[in-house]
Amino acid sequence: MSDKKQQQPIDPALVRELAAIINESGLSEIEVEHGELRLRIARTLTAAPVSHVVHAAPAAVAAVAAPPPAAAPAPVADAGSHPGAVPSPMVGTAYLSPEPGAAQFIKVGDSVSEGQTLMVVEAMKTFNPIPAPRAGKIIAILVTDAQPVEYGEPLVIIE
Repeated sequence: MSDKKQQQPIDPALVRELAAIINESGLSEIEVEHGELRLRIARTLTAAPVSHVVHAAPAAVAAVAAPPPAAAPAPVADAGSHPGAVPSPMVGTAYLSPEPGAAQFIKVGDSVSEGQTLMVVEAMKTFNPIPAPRAGKIIAILVTDAQPVEYGEPLVIIE
């Protein structure tokens, strides 16, 4: 039995400290490795509340949300070939705001700078920011909140 590795107990203070770092920084997960100990702390964010809020507020948002879908169908036909199209880097669920009830990251007509977060795509319970690849003006948002997206699917058009 001497061949069996002795496991070190996990320090609860370390776990609390890492959780505090996640909350303060807005990260979705953090991983620490020290010797044989490897600890990964991830924030659990579920899509259900976002979906519920979206269904609960369409009347209040209808005036704001109606123009983007009306403007989107024209570019959708050739959105993939548009030089300003920003494709999804992964399969997941697109969210237009950082949390339920918060303002959207972008709206049609907004000017964005390179690296600015356009939306997040949730994949495997991790929320991945989608940065603007270049500065420009948002001319179309091609997805709706909580919409499933495929790899390479155009999300936004920046001109």
